[in-house]
Amino acid sequence: MWDYEDLFKTIEELVMHHSPSGAEAEINQHLMQRFARLGVEVWCDLADNIIAKIPGLDSSRSIAITAHKDEIGAIVKTIGNEGRVEVRKLGGAFPWVYGEGVVDLLGDNKTISGILSFGSRHVSHESPQKEQQEKAPVKWEKTWIETKCTAAELEAAGIRAGTRVVIGKHRKHPIRLKDHIASYTLDNKASVAILLALAEKLKKPAVNVYLVASAKEEVGAIGALFFTQRQHLEALIALEICPLSSEYPIKDGKSPVILSQDGYGIYDETLNEQLCQSAKQLDMPVQLAILSGFGSDASIAMKFGHVGRAACLAFPTQNTHGYEIAHLGAIANCIDLLQVFCETVPPH
Repeated sequence: MWDYEDLFKTIEELVMHHSPSGAEAEINQHLMQRFARLGVEVWCDLADNIIAKIPGLDSSRSIAITAHKDEIGAIVKTIGNEGRVEVRKLGGAFPWVYGEGVVDLLGDNKTISGILSFGSRHVSHESPQKEQQEKAPVKWEKTWIETKCTAAELEAAGIRAGTRVVIGKHRKHPIRLKDHIASYTLDNKASVAILLALAEKLKKPAVNVYLVASAKEEVGAIGALFFTQRQHLEALIALEICPLSSEYPIKDGKSPVILSQDGYGIYDETLNEQLCQSAKQLDMPVQLAILSGFGSDASIAMKFGHVGRAACLAFPTQNTHGYEIAHLGAIANCIDLLQVFCETVPPH
């Protein structure tokens, strides 16, 4: 029986470590320490992936399980006058999802907090914000970050074109909704929590298992492509969120989701069947789905010919790429399912 509180706390720790795509040092240090405390071999490769290896009974065979550690956000385009900073999206981020509020600008020398701003509401049609009230969604080009810093202060902090911007930490704390967790960046910090749990639970997998906290997934699965190009694998399984929406036959709750297809192509049916068999051993119901506006480390790596067999195991999630909500039981079930799979990997 799972202790959801421990799982919640692990996810909370991960959420509170910033990791916008390409600027993931804060989460990297935390993960290196967590894996090391579990006594597993761990390293950071040249693409900024954090990789833990669990030796298998058959050391000639290897699989990998990925969970991307990067999060969406924004990236600084220009430093304007009077402490105003203009930004553009980093990954699939939308300003109207975040709303006005505190964001953190991760400078080279110092983190500066500012306010993501859309302009005043008490205006007439003479002001550009009026259109956002009546007609058009808020777009990054119409927003700015108010810092009240001078240009010299921003420069001293190392705020420049290319600086990453994420939701402020005091807005990031997850909350419990009964057996659900609600938080920014469950995509994909909750999946990284699954990797940590597997590192603790997997003692004698059938084959070598690489647990990969992959880098820069939100901007093209860059870390996973680097890893899979260099490591021969029988199979790759990506851990992900699965969007809850009326267009998909997915129900909220404790049942994980196995994808058959996404926006990058089909997944391997044999591998999916093996995952389903592992679920049956646990008497665990699973859901099957195809998604359209979606991609994963696994589907992208398979499309580019880096792996022959790929799958994606996910947990149902509301408000994806926003303030996400997921059942802790579905996350826990992904851990149990993968433990059984890794301990019983059949010949390919």
